[in-house]
Amino acid sequence: MRLAERTRHLTRFRAVDFLEETAELQSQGQDIVRMGVGEPGFSTAAPIVAAANKAIDEGKTSYTPPCGIPELRQAIADHYKRYYGLSIDSQRIIVTTGSSAALGMVCDLLLNPGDGLLLSDPGYPCNPNFVRRLDAEPQFVPVNAEDNYQLTAELVASHWKDNTVGVMVASPSNPTGEVISRGNLLALHQEVSGRGGSLVVDEIYHGLTYEDEPVASILEITNEAFVINSFSKFFGMTGWRLGWMVVPEGVADIINVMVQNFYISSPTVAQYAALSAFSPETMGILEQRRTEFKQRRDYLVPALRDLGFGINHAPSGAFYVYADVKKFTDNCEDFCWQLLREHGVACTPGIDFGHHRASHHVRFSYTEPLERLKLGVERIRQALV
Repeated sequence: MRLAERTRHLTRFRAVDFLEETAELQSQGQDIVRMGVGEPGFSTAAPIVAAANKAIDEGKTSYTPPCGIPELRQAIADHYKRYYGLSIDSQRIIVTTGSSAALGMVCDLLLNPGDGLLLSDPGYPCNPNFVRRLDAEPQFVPVNAEDNYQLTAELVASHWKDNTVGVMVASPSNPTGEVISRGNLLALHQEVSGRGGSLVVDEIYHGLTYEDEPVASILEITNEAFVINSFSKFFGMTGWRLGWMVVPEGVADIINVMVQNFYISSPTVAQYAALSAFSPETMGILEQRRTEFKQRRDYLVPALRDLGFGINHAPSGAFYVYADVKKFTDNCEDFCWQLLREHGVACTPGIDFGHHRASHHVRFSYTEPLERLKLGVERIRQALV
């Protein structure tokens, strides 16, 4: 069978490979401490589930407008007003089938074949494939712990090429949980816009930060950037497949056409359920969960350090620890498979997230309850003996 050449350049999403193996081992009766996949271990908050049931009872199961039901677009706009003090026109907000659809569409919107998009290395593994599927070039920029694993204006300037048309960053980031400061966001915007490029900011883990200083949104700095967000992480709605994007003025119309053709509309019941995500009751539940994530982070980072993992400093957000394993191995993937199959601990190899020093890193997710994390650490301790 003849297949498109571009498919040969797609890379595996190893976190999903490990997730599938974890599920298989669990089906065989093995107990696995799940520190691999980036999925909150909490069930969806009860008010969201109740809203979904109400929508089903009321027969709200038909197609919706491509860019989302107006009530949800307005609720998201109200969220930006409440938590960021920003007045965002709801017409600039596009509800999507998960943030994956948003990340893919923004690449579809910006990239022609042969164009380049600057990406941090390490970074979210699907982003380069969104670029490759357009016969465009993912342009990897190595980042290190000293830079909080984030792009800076200086790095953008030194890696910009003749075919570069934009930059994609994430704050907080996956796999490192690191945040871009307000000052660095401003500098990035100035550098990219000064070169006539587009800036895309993944804000999927907003709400899951653990320091006193609030995390800035790029929308506090400019209306010209593209923002990607999701109901999966902070709101705990992974399987509902719902996200959103905020686009500059004048872009929503073409996005509407793209959605019409690509997937018609986002899941209807999920949209009505998400209306309850912003209620005071739900936000109270989510804030309690954020506090638990912080407690888990504050346990896991020193516990892993005590075992000999290299961790520069505690990550500021998300629910990941990106740990250096060169003390133990030169092959992080074999290391992770051994932990999973022989010791019952799932984590993700660094080579899932890029190339730069990747073989010396693994990503741990602290999405399981604290007692399970302690069990996982003990199993890792035994594995390292």
